[in-house]
Amino acid sequence: MPIKALGRLAALPLLVLLGGCNMVVLQPSGDIAVQQRDLIVVSTVLMLLIIVPVIALTLFFAWKYRQSNKAATYDPDWHHSTRLEFVIWSAPLAIIIALGALTWVATHKLDPYRPLDRIDSERPLAADVKPLTVEVVALDWKWLFLYPEQGIATVNELAAPVDVPIQFKITSATVMNSFYVPALAGQIYAMAGMETKLHAVINKPGEYEGFSANYSGAGFSGMRFAFHGLAPSDFDAWVQKVKSEGGNLSREEYLTLERPSEREPVRHYGTVASDLYAAILNMCVDRSKMCMNEMMSIDARGGGGMAGLNNVIALTHDKDVRRGAGPVRTYVAAICTTEGDMAEASAAAPLLTRWTPPRTE
Repeated sequence: MPIKALGRLAALPLLVLLGGCNMVVLQPSGDIAVQQRDLIVVSTVLMLLIIVPVIALTLFFAWKYRQSNKAATYDPDWHHSTRLEFVIWSAPLAIIIALGALTWVATHKLDPYRPLDRIDSERPLAADVKPLTVEVVALDWKWLFLYPEQGIATVNELAAPVDVPIQFKITSATVMNSFYVPALAGQIYAMAGMETKLHAVINKPGEYEGFSANYSGAGFSGMRFAFHGLAPSDFDAWVQKVKSEGGNLSREEYLTLERPSEREPVRHYGTVASDLYAAILNMCVDRSKMCMNEMMSIDARGGGGMAGLNNVIALTHDKDVRRGAGPVRTYVAAICTTEGDMAEASAAAPLLTRWTPPRTE
């Protein structure tokens, strides 16, 4: 068999492996992801303008000045060439300047907090278009999506109408995760007690994959969800389906959902507690806990004084305490509590069961 044929046969296994590659990053369906793809391609080409000639010249010099080539000029005293130095330094400098300018522009234009100004490269965004707001919560190990304007919520399923701007508000109820739909836009982190934002748009109908791009524990590999790009009428039908088939996501139901679980199926909630996302963000879905914004307000007024030191309640789900090891972990109790919470607070901190503001003269 000819050598060329053997070489082609040897390359077949490599082609089979390449067939399993997902090229969604280079073939996205959302305008933000398209712009990010273009940035990657242009940056790569600019860098290859240096890398390719260097590799080619390295191979050329190795071949030309090989030991067996007696015709090559031998000049052991050569040490400098102004012309060569100019080429060596000016070309990389020009590319670095170009990359710097490109990066500076893209950093501001593709800022995830920056509202969209276009649907795609050919269609600017009309001034009267209202974006779809989606509140995203990273849990162990699943994703919760809240639609405040539609009054619904889903677990491990996200949908949005095509060519409509999407405003994501993203937080976490647990450790740091990374929200990422490669076909839609770049990844952005979700952190407990903090809110990050992402503006994006999907331009083609279809089903796309989303996942966490930041390791977050045992169930990380199954922390995936489906993102549906739907025609506006299909999106409205999807919302009505969720409303008719879904349950009620109350604070109490959320506290059950929040518990760690792996590979959760899709869930729908037709009604949602109106203040749920704010409570998740402020880490006080459990009404006995003090919200972060309340705590910051107290701190801004000078703190709770010595009396506030005992305004704590023990965690009931502390695994170290259940195992009989480690100190008792506590959380700050709410300013206003129910009678049941008051009794629990009294048992945990008998000196004080609710916060008392410091006296001012």
